[in-house]
Amino acid sequence: MKFDKELQRETAKIGMTATLGVTVVTSLFMKNKAAKKAHIIGGVAFCGFTLWHTLLYDSKKKKVNKVLEEKREIENKDIIPEI
Repeated sequence: MKFDKELQRETAKIGMTATLGVTVVTSLFMKNKAAKKAHIIGGVAFCGFTLWHTLLYDSKKKKVNKVLEEKREIENKDIIPEI
């Protein structure tokens, strides 16, 4: 089963929300060893979900370059007649 971009984005957002919640809740119990370990793991997982979420979006620079390239192709077709 292949996940489309929208489903991946939603999954990443849910993961970010859950791991941020774990990080916040466990921050209240930092004297407990298990909570401290969960806090660190939750923070690392949050960073991972954030990176994944960011990589699911195309950068604006790529979009601008694509539009400019398409514009050049259209201009070149107008200048160079096909034989």
